[in-house]
Amino acid sequence: MPIRPHRALRPAPCRALRQAPRRGLRQAPRRVLAAGFVVAALLGLVCALVAVPGSASADRPGTGTAGPAEAPAVPPVRTTVGERVMQIVAHPDDDLFFMNPDTGQSVATGRSLTSVYLTAGESDGVNARRDDPRPPAADKAAYAEARQNGIRAAYAEMATGDRTSAWSRTAVPTAGGGTAELDVLRAEPQISLVWVQLHEAGSINGDRPRSLHGLWDGRVDALSSQLASGTPVREDFAYTKRQVVDTIAGLLERFRPTFVRMQDPTPGRTAKGTYADHQDHLYGARFAQAALARYAQVPGHPRFGVQTYLGYFTGGLPRTLDPAGAEAKLRTLKTYAWVDGADHCGDPAGCGDRKVAARPAGHGWAQTVRYTRGDSTSWVQPGADGAAWAFSVLDRRLAVWHRAAADAAWTGPRLLSGGGIDSGVTSVRLPDGRIAVLGTRTTLGARAADYRRDVVLTVQRTPGGDFAPWVLLGTPERDDASGTSDISAPAAAVDTAGRLTVYLRDGGHRLSGRAELPGGGWGAWTPLGGSDLHGDPVVAADATGRHTVFVSTPRSVVAWTRTAPDTPPSGPRPTGLPPTTLALSATADPGGDGVRLWYRAPVTGEVRSVHFGDPVLRGSGPRGLGFRGTAGTAAPVTSAVPSAGVAGFGPVSAAGDLLAVRSRTGTLATTPSVSVAASTPTVPGTRGPAWTESGFLFAGAPAGLTGGDAGGVAGGVAGGVAAIGLDGTLRWTPSAR
Repeated sequence: MPIRPHRALRPAPCRALRQAPRRGLRQAPRRVLAAGFVVAALLGLVCALVAVPGSASADRPGTGTAGPAEAPAVPPVRTTVGERVMQIVAHPDDDLFFMNPDTGQSVATGRSLTSVYLTAGESDGVNARRDDPRPPAADKAAYAEARQNGIRAAYAEMATGDRTSAWSRTAVPTAGGGTAELDVLRAEPQISLVWVQLHEAGSINGDRPRSLHGLWDGRVDALSSQLASGTPVREDFAYTKRQVVDTIAGLLERFRPTFVRMQDPTPGRTAKGTYADHQDHLYGARFAQAALARYAQVPGHPRFGVQTYLGYFTGGLPRTLDPAGAEAKLRTLKTYAWVDGADHCGDPAGCGDRKVAARPAGHGWAQTVRYTRGDSTSWVQPGADGAAWAFSVLDRRLAVWHRAAADAAWTGPRLLSGGGIDSGVTSVRLPDGRIAVLGTRTTLGARAADYRRDVVLTVQRTPGGDFAPWVLLGTPERDDASGTSDISAPAAAVDTAGRLTVYLRDGGHRLSGRAELPGGGWGAWTPLGGSDLHGDPVVAADATGRHTVFVSTPRSVVAWTRTAPDTPPSGPRPTGLPPTTLALSATADPGGDGVRLWYRAPVTGEVRSVHFGDPVLRGSGPRGLGFRGTAGTAAPVTSAVPSAGVAGFGPVSAAGDLLAVRSRTGTLATTPSVSVAASTPTVPGTRGPAWTESGFLFAGAPAGLTGGDAGGVAGGVAGGVAAIGLDGTLRWTPSAR
């Protein structure tokens, strides 16, 4: 098929419906063709609400797709005020395996949710369990349709409790010059699905030039469509690399999300050199990044945040979901997989993905979910005289909020210049009162080989003043091809000489560091060792200025210590801790003795506080990790924070007067931190002060601000917890509340 010309990103005028059937597609029932007149009459309304330039409906008889006699063929998509979420994934089911329970939590809010599937997910076309003695003949169009039916059933069940709740299916032109399918859940029209229907690679790591990977790398000029058997899209098409970006960017402009969920564009490689995730996941995410960069330049778009999710590899890491959360996720996957085999959709293609039916939990994926950006809890800092600063990333730029005094309101966000900033920045206060903000920046480049991620730094010119341009600190990675630019978010500490040291987990799952030099400038990235490190490193300094770096492995936590400026960190050393969910946070001990590490226990999500005492004060030697108690104690003292019933996953914010976590419902949960300040260990499950849930979903991790005289700052500081809502607003919970 010829490649269609590129279209502008702005919504085009509505056009006449295409009625010519695609070659090889079943003829639509007569009543569907008759419904075209109803569609044409309603099309102007639809274009106004969802910016759909043109459409053709393909509602068929069956419990899952109501015919035009029951309802208008093209009901409008309902977009909500405030948060609007878009999910961009490579295959049908990537959202259910790797983004849920976040997906279900967004469904439950009643806010706008649009899921975009870039490929048809046609695989080998056989919709059967691997152990099926009589599998059906291969039919890629039918298998793609069955997977769509499974997704529609799963979303309908999450939204209404009824997997057969009806959808309207419409063909809509794309900004890339082809046509996509738009499905709208009639009972909850704020929920929509978009099927781009490109060919999938058909292999996790195999050489497949006819794929998103091959298109991104320039090995093919265009990637053709693979249309599902029941789709209302009538004509095949093919997209160039630019047209795929245009298509996704056009969908972003049409649905105007305030928050975007996507897969990990830098999942790394295994020890054998193969991708740690499916190549479609990786390169689909890079196409999404390129589209987001385009969308960020569209005038008048709402500011948006981004969250990326780990894929296949998360199944081999400690579980993050509690039993109830895992069971709910599995229940949705079983609906998608059509485990019961009941003909609830009336489609010969099948009502779900039977390949998944043999193992609906995947390879441990139903028991976990894991972010690959945004776990920092150090993005709020105190200023002078009660002032405070908060930082996040919106529109791929650093967003800054400011509070001028303890009793003043927060203002912002103000977006700083310089794009490409990844979600998940961290900040640190310098001895002279200035604040430094660190993160990573993705460079897309004109060629595929130009893709890279680097650590970047910006520092206030004066205390409380403007921020200087970003300083490029680079990366310890050799190139993108060798490790897919798989680096963690940076962690930073200030030594007693007032100089910064930055720590990073590299693509080889080791720790690297880069230090500020005495005369200015920066030294080179230095390998610091370690193996099988995962998640982001965290660092905290004690009262003596010694700082300790902690990084998780799947089995424990290891640590490095640095006792003085111009001395290299020593480590890694074992901490003796059990497995964690990998998301850590660290703070100075409130009593001035050492540091505290915070984490959550696998499966239960319970909060743990671990105290590492100052080895100099404790007499255990300057080079070892110190533990509360007598010198030479073999294990740290762990306090189990009363947190039964909160569950959830992600890091613990403990820098302020409130502890804050993500609850099992995805909302912010807080409790007074004084309840865990005792020096003696507590018993898991101990009842304590109740946790208060906020009722709103938020991005990344919460961050706390200590009340009172914080860190020698003059004047009182109004403490509390900050979180960024999915609408891009700063939500502040004061300690007094």
